[in-house]
Amino acid sequence: MAPPALPRLVVITDWRLPPERLLGALGRVLEAGPEVAVQHRHPEATGRRFLEEARLLADLCRERGNPLFVNGRLDVALLVGAHLHLPARGPTPEDVRPHLPAGRLVSVAVHDLEEARAARGADLALVSPVFAPGSKPGDTRPQLGPEGFRALAAALPCPALALGGITPQRAGEVRGAAGFAVISAVLDADDPAAAARAMLRAP
Repeated sequence: MAPPALPRLVVITDWRLPPERLLGALGRVLEAGPEVAVQHRHPEATGRRFLEEARLLADLCRERGNPLFVNGRLDVALLVGAHLHLPARGPTPEDVRPHLPAGRLVSVAVHDLEEARAARGADLALVSPVFAPGSKPGDTRPQLGPEGFRALAAALPCPALALGGITPQRAGEVRGAAGFAVISAVLDADDPAAAARAMLRAP
């Protein structure tokens, strides 16, 4: 079986938004096409709530033929038939791969060279923060910038998506990216579908 195509745009959920607004925005985003994936991230949620939200997202993505990644929860990814995203400093792709059905993708979070070297076996990496994250105004981590992103992307064994402060205008500055991962640039846009299409058009 051929592996699934990798997404070129990953939209990460922000459950601080009212659920109706978030799901409505995601529905619009997915109109941009099958190259758009959703990543379910909600670190403050209880396990039950996280699963219930994952089911809502899985239904939304399944209806439109878009991939869904679940952040950090192998059990939830298996329950809803999703791909898996691994936070940094946790289980590695090699740890989880034997427990995933064929055809499931594994993405990893990468912030530095050590994490890039630990990404062996991943299908794609979300490299951050390239710029100051719009969804985390208090974030004090050093920004990689376009040059730092390129250095980490070159050290990875898999394609790299740029995350952190990425907007349609800035996307063109980040050379060597296989795509982008975003939160506020798309979810807070007046027209989420148009914002997603602009990101997909970035060189």
